[in-house]
Amino acid sequence: MFGSVGVMHGYTEGTILMQLGFFFLIFIMFCWWRDVIREATFEGQHTQSVSQGLKWGMLLFILSEVMFFFAFFWSFFHSSFNPSPFIGGVWPPAFITVLDPWKVPLLNTIILLSSGASVTWAHHSIILGSKFNVIISLLVTVFLAIIFTSLQVFEYITAPFNISDGIYGSTFYMATGFHGFHVFVGTCFLSVCLLRVYFNHLT
Repeated sequence: MFGSVGVMHGYTEGTILMQLGFFFLIFIMFCWWRDVIREATFEGQHTQSVSQGLKWGMLLFILSEVMFFFAFFWSFFHSSFNPSPFIGGVWPPAFITVLDPWKVPLLNTIILLSSGASVTWAHHSIILGSKFNVIISLLVTVFLAIIFTSLQVFEYITAPFNISDGIYGSTFYMATGFHGFHVFVGTCFLSVCLLRVYFNHLT
C-alpha cells in the first residue's frame, strides 16, 4: 500500500517498495497454498469440522467483499445523483472526458461474464468427475482473466483522466483498481486449482 501511494506521488523509492510488497504477497500466497494443500491432500487434516469452518470463512469473506464494493458504488452513485457545485453541478464533471462504454468496458464485461460461465463449467465438471473438462474450462477461465487484466491495464494507460481528477477519477480508479486486483488474485487461485486438478488433488 505504501509503495503504491509512493508510485502515485512519483517517488522512486515507492516503485521499489511496491515491487517488494508485490513479491511478498505472491510469496505468502504460495506458502499458504502449499500449507493448505499439504494439510488437506497429504496429511488428511481437513476433517468435516475444518471443512465447515473453511466454508463459513469463505462465506464471511465474500460478504465482507460485498460490503467493500458497496461502499465504492455508494460513493459513485451519491456523487452522480447529487453533483457538487465544485464539479460544475453535472455528472460526469464538466472537465472530464469519459471512456466510451461501448468499447473496452463492454468487451471487458463480456469477458468477465464469459469467465464466470467457464468457471461454472469447471465446477460442474469436478462434480461429474470429468478431469478433461475441468482442465479445459479452467484454462479458458485463466486465459479470459489474463485478457481482462491486460485490457484493464490498456484502459488505464489510455484513459483521458487520472485518479487525481476529482471525485469521478478517484471513484473510477479505486473501484476498478480494486476489482482488477481481485481478478488478479482470483487468477492466481484458479491457476493453483488448475495445477491441483492436473495432479489429481481434486476429485
